[in-house]
Amino acid sequence: MHKLNWYLARLSTMSIPELGYRAGQFFQKKTEKRSKRNVLSGAKDWCEIFRRSLDASLSNKSCFTIPAGYLKEFQQYTTFSFFTFQIDVDKPIDWHLDISSGKKFPLIFSKDIDIRSDKYGSAKVVWEINRLQFLLPIAIKYRGSKDKRDLQLFTDILQSWIAGNSYLLGVNWYSNIEVNIRLIVWYYCWQVLFTMEEVRNNKDFVSFATDIWLPAIYEHCVYSYANPSKYSSANNHLIAEYSGLFIASCCWDFNASKKWRAYAAKGLEKQIQAQHSPNGINKEEAAEYIQFITDFFLLPFSVGRQHNYIFSGEYENRLKAIFEYIYALMDIKKGYCKYGDEDDGKVLITSADPHSNNFFSLLASASVILKDNRFKSFAGGDFDLKNWLLWGENGRKIFDALKTDRRLRPSSLYDEGHFIFRKEDTSTPVREIYLHFDAAPLGFLSIAAHGHADALSIALHLDGIPFITDVGTYTYHTEEQWRNYFVSTLAHNTVCIDYKNQALHAGPTMWLNHYKVTVEKIHKDENIEAVAASHNGYLRSGCKHTRKVSFFRNEDKFLIEDHIAVFKGEHEIVLPWHLSPGIEVLKVSDNAYELRSEACDRFCTLICDIPLNTVSGQTDPVLGWYSPSFMQKTPTRALIGTIKNKGLKEIIIKSTININ
Repeated sequence: MHKLNWYLARLSTMSIPELGYRAGQFFQKKTEKRSKRNVLSGAKDWCEIFRRSLDASLSNKSCFTIPAGYLKEFQQYTTFSFFTFQIDVDKPIDWHLDISSGKKFPLIFSKDIDIRSDKYGSAKVVWEINRLQFLLPIAIKYRGSKDKRDLQLFTDILQSWIAGNSYLLGVNWYSNIEVNIRLIVWYYCWQVLFTMEEVRNNKDFVSFATDIWLPAIYEHCVYSYANPSKYSSANNHLIAEYSGLFIASCCWDFNASKKWRAYAAKGLEKQIQAQHSPNGINKEEAAEYIQFITDFFLLPFSVGRQHNYIFSGEYENRLKAIFEYIYALMDIKKGYCKYGDEDDGKVLITSADPHSNNFFSLLASASVILKDNRFKSFAGGDFDLKNWLLWGENGRKIFDALKTDRRLRPSSLYDEGHFIFRKEDTSTPVREIYLHFDAAPLGFLSIAAHGHADALSIALHLDGIPFITDVGTYTYHTEEQWRNYFVSTLAHNTVCIDYKNQALHAGPTMWLNHYKVTVEKIHKDENIEAVAASHNGYLRSGCKHTRKVSFFRNEDKFLIEDHIAVFKGEHEIVLPWHLSPGIEVLKVSDNAYELRSEACDRFCTLICDIPLNTVSGQTDPVLGWYSPSFMQKTPTRALIGTIKNKGLKEIIIKSTININ
């Protein structure tokens, strides 16, 4: 019954044209399963394709000059770390095993596999390994070592994957985004290796690339083109599909490559506009996803230049707007306010540190593209390995020519619904008060897959240290109780009424009855910055929530005013304040708490109109938890205030945050 309810809810999110499209996908699936078609059937001159593709690689050799320091970084690389796990890349890998549960996905027709339950374990864990992102560090390691054992390891892993994942068999052919991330990884591996004379002269590796690797690349391209994520699924998945296919068709000269490239380029041009606001804010409403999604636009932009394809001025302008938003979103220590889903996803892994900050790398790229020293200054002057692969020696020269003069950033109040109140000073190091007020939509398209029910939530950082925080994500399709908690309204710093969500959570990555947020007022002068907004998510319950956030800059003080209008019934109003792990809490009174961190010499005092109680690590119901990374969770403290309207038609709760 649970599965049937999901399907019915999913159908309700689809338009009439989408239903027709889904019917076509259904019949395509039946045809593929019945015929077990081999996309490699027919005469293919792989040697000629290899030769033409090699020529394309060699024409861009200057972009793949890797400084010795980066080559040394990978000389001890034997372990791939992700989430809370790690695998030894020099040992055999079971490509269908979920190492988090010990369960294994069956080697059956891919589109018949159930990934939306715990039946076979976590597909997300399996896919993270099967993105093969550890192949690029191994290729770079070989470039530095010239040790044939490293090249043999690369060959053995790739050959094992291809042999163990026949076309359309197994969970690794289930999701098109995974197919295209592999294409992107393979592109950069190909470039790093085949711009080496030693590799081009290695007959065994050339034979492997021609007879085994190239046909697998072709299969991936065919799958990418045949299985687009359209309509209500047209979020980051569709971008990834266009990105992977564009990059592949620039490098590997198959008969259909020109058609694929034109199709993918047109899609990228359309989606960079459709999935971002004019101010560069990604509409999926998931902060960590921004770096992931931006790479799907940035990498084709770079590869296109290398292969004499120039995207439009409109594309570059929207890319610039995205960089500007990233620049505004980052706090003084290059952290950011979490909102929406996060799953540690990266398109390319170019550092031995799996948790390296890709936002740094994006701002360094912005410096090169836009020749803007603000981005370089904020990124710390670091031209990382990813940027060497994207821009080469010429990009490094542009980067080095830019001065580093750190500028103080003002508040950034975006009328799309993201309001970043900021006060930086001229001290050394620079100090910062940073508060993010989220008055944005729930998410993108009809399912809002990666949004959280966080309307009018806030987060506070002092000098780059999170004090009041979004609690994170933890999981997607497994551990339903925890998924439900981390996306819930109660898990965010906003008013929750009757412990209900502001929208209907109908599946792990599906929302119904989306709320509408209205920005009612924006005020800004030298001393006071204020934003008032409301949402209609609780109208079904007979209530409406309006929140006004005022920043008194001269006093280093925030006033948060919550107005709950009650049209019918009696309700319990819950006001949670979720604190970052490590924040020390000192009770001043029932209504006031002092918040401190050992990492910050400043502190703040939270004073509320209603009494607040401390909760931490509660499981029945779940409350007082924080997820620092995907598949990780830890207890943290939350201050919870509750009040009932008891016949009142309006409740006003004022909360003050004084920063000392």
